[in-house]
Order: sequence, then C-alpha cells, then structure tokens
Amino acid sequence: MTKASGVLQREMVQADGHPVRDADLTSFVGYNMKRALTLIQADLTQVLADYDLRIISFSVLTIVVRHPGINQTQLAEGLKLERSNLVQIIDELSNRTLLRRAQIEGNRRSFALVPLPAGRRLWEEANSAVNTHEARVLSMLSAEERETLNGILRKIRDAWSS
Repeated sequence: MTKASGVLQREMVQADGHPVRDADLTSFVGYNMKRALTLIQADLTQVLADYDLRIISFSVLTIVVRHPGINQTQLAEGLKLERSNLVQIIDELSNRTLLRRAQIEGNRRSFALVPLPAGRRLWEEANSAVNTHEARVLSMLSAEERETLNGILRKIRDAWSS
C-alpha cells in the first residue's frame, strides 16, 4: 500500500505478482483529472469531517456566508444542484443553527438564506482549514502553476457550462 495526501491506496497486483500500472491511461487528461480529484476530495472529506461538514454542505455554507440573502433557487443554480437535493442540505445546516430561512417580503414562496453567527464562525474555521488543505495537497505546484491550473479548469468548466 502507498500513502498519498493522507489516503491509503492499494496497489493492484496481477495473479503472477506483477503490479498493474496505469501507464496506458495517463496520456488522457480526463483520467489524470479524475485521479487527482479522487485524492484531493478524499483528503478534503477528512479535513471537513473535523467540522461535521461534507464538501457539499461546506459549499452551501460558503455561498450563504458570502452572499447573505440569496434564495434557494439562486443557490441551486449557482452550485448546479437540483433544488430538491438542496432542501436537505439547507435543512441540515438550519437544524444545526448555522443558517436560517427568512421570508422574502412580497414573496410567500421563496426564502432568503441568512447565515447565523454560529454558521459564520464555523465557516471561518472550516474555510481556513480548506485553504490549508489546498496549500498542502498542491504544495508541489508553484503559485504560478496553481494559478494556471485553476485558469485552465475554469476555462473548461465555463466552455461546458454555456
């Protein structure tokens, strides 16, 4: 077994004892992106567990803290989530008194999402831990390489989002 970013990985071995290598796949960008994402997400999951958050609940809390008063439809569109899936996450964060639904004046069907003080504090702590996580898992990249990688990924995402 090998350890990468705090995550144990099993090396696959053929019946004859020779290791299985993925060299035939590493020329594919998508394959490399998926492998990197798997490692980064596994590490991030561990980091956020210390705050009793999942990646999606951290994402929702981040948007609500940074955009207080956003409604559920705007949040779902911004995170590319189904509204029905978002309701459970908002319920979870609301039950933990991290955010609340506030009635929007003149609109009885829509609610504004407002971070509560406990939600802001938890987000600040978790956000700091996520920044530390990113710096650690991407430590082999220079600041310029990280910026380039982020720009390329945004370019791909934006091209497929339109």
